[in-house]
Amino acid sequence: MGIQSAKEFGAAVRARRRKLGYTQSQLAGAAGTSLMFVSQLENGKETAQLGKALRVANMIGIDVDLTGRGER
Repeated sequence: MGIQSAKEFGAAVRARRRKLGYTQSQLAGAAGTSLMFVSQLENGKETAQLGKALRVANMIGIDVDLTGRGER
């Protein structure tokens, strides 16, 4: 799945979190972030901190793979 925006990234995080049955609060606690951060991330806030966003994604089993266009 190619992510082109913060909104798409947030939607992917939300979908995976729900599939796993976590609340935003549970995910925030497990990833060491705040509930507000998870909410903002899922809503596509573009100023979300990359390190925290990657921790949240990692916590729910989303791999972030950076591949150059045309190299897939």
